[in-house]
Amino acid sequence: MNWTFFQGLVSGVNKYSTAFGRIWLSVVFIFRLMVLLVAAEKVWGDEQKDFDCNTREPGCHNVCYDHFFPVSHSRLWALQLIFVTCPSLLVVLHVAYRDDRERKHQLKYGEGCTHLYQDTSKKRGGLWWTYLFSLIFKMSVDAIFIFLVFYIYEANFFPLLVRCNVPPCPHVTDCYIGRPTEKRIFTVFLVVISLVCILLTLCEILYLVCKRCHECVVSHKVNKPESQISTISSLASKHNQENMQDNLTASLLFYKLSISATLSSHSLRMERNTCGFFHI
Repeated sequence: MNWTFFQGLVSGVNKYSTAFGRIWLSVVFIFRLMVLLVAAEKVWGDEQKDFDCNTREPGCHNVCYDHFFPVSHSRLWALQLIFVTCPSLLVVLHVAYRDDRERKHQLKYGEGCTHLYQDTSKKRGGLWWTYLFSLIFKMSVDAIFIFLVFYIYEANFFPLLVRCNVPPCPHVTDCYIGRPTEKRIFTVFLVVISLVCILLTLCEILYLVCKRCHECVVSHKVNKPESQISTISSLASKHNQENMQDNLTASLLFYKLSISATLSSHSLRMERNTCGFFHI
């Protein structure tokens, strides 16, 4: 298994992580990867060879070993590490997609055009959801693997003696595990580290959500005065338009009244002149 690949994969997302994410990466590399590389593989080694039973019945040894250890601990931890680190690839690919999209936009419209993203690695929009999904997935994987450890091994962390009565064993067979105390210590240690990783991931999720909610509240407070100012301006403009319309209506009415008065006085004067003419 190429552990260097996983190290480079998780290290690539380090610059896109929060403070909790960087702590999580340190815990994964120091207390998981290094333990599996340096100690766990040597401690477990050839487990079936060190598994000894007090019978030489053909097949009994293999059946009892498979009954108590259906999956190798070291391989189970390695599989967990693979699934935990893979979501980091989603974040790296999403940032790479943003960089490529920004590059194509610059080539199409020129370097002086408006940027699609202020910062391609800034957790906004789709990248924020991708990062949140990766955290939820990592936390779920850790929880599932802790459950599998207790479910598969029935919370029986390497006792000194196990009793097997699975066919083809002719009777209850006593079997002994190689280095049980050392294996028990490493198993408990890795379970505790998984719980610590779950706690760190949960803290990071809460941090992301709370930070996003705070930004939304601040943005709403900033935009609210602007909206009030625009509303007041629109009302004032509407009021001015109504005043102008009223003034225009009053001016037209005054103009009509003045014309009517002028015409009335002119008609009255003509009538007087006519009466005077007939009187003469």
